[in-house]
Order: sequence, then structure tokens, then C-alpha cells
Amino acid sequence: MGSLIGILAAIFVPPLGVFLTVGIGADFWINLLLTCFFWFPGMIHAIWIIAKHDNG
Repeated sequence: MGSLIGILAAIFVPPLGVFLTVGIGADFWINLLLTCFFWFPGMIHAIWIIAKHDNG
């Protein structure tokens, strides 16, 4: 259930999805930068981070 909320957050507000998964760290700042420049790469990065931490 937690990853579902993270995925939904990653679709609409990608940095929020990363923050809910890993907190404030390098992945969060990279995602924030990607989202500021282009929303779509930020969304893809957020979903990738959430999937990586959900399985590992």
C-alpha cells in the first residue's frame, strides 16, 4: 500500500514520491533538479527510485 501512494505521488509530484521513499538525500535533490527542468524525466526517475527501494 505504501508503494502505491509513492507511485501516485511520483506521477503528480515526483519529488514528493522520492521524499516519501528515501527522505532528503542525493536522490531527492537529483529528482528535484530533473523535475524543475522537465517534468517527465523527474517522474521516470521517481518511479525508478521507488521501485528500486521497494524490491531491495
